[in-house]
Amino acid sequence: MSVHSSHDLAEEFPEHAERIRSLVLVDGKFSKAVQSYGEVNLEILRIENELETASDEHLETLKKKRLHHLDIIQQALQPIEHTGT
Repeated sequence: MSVHSSHDLAEEFPEHAERIRSLVLVDGKFSKAVQSYGEVNLEILRIENELETASDEHLETLKKKRLHHLDIIQQALQPIEHTGT
């Protein structure tokens, strides 16, 4: 059995840890994305660490879901660019 990276958000975005905690409290969409990311990520880790079984196709589908949630989270963490008017 091999141990895989946890891919938790503190590992993915260490420079944004405080902002993530703040946004979870005030932004419902962001909070839902963080929760969904965590659930999917945990399921992937359980499969990769052979605590659960799944087909390769199911694992790939889960990884795509994790990336989707990660994209939503990353977009929310991007600084807002102001255009000069």
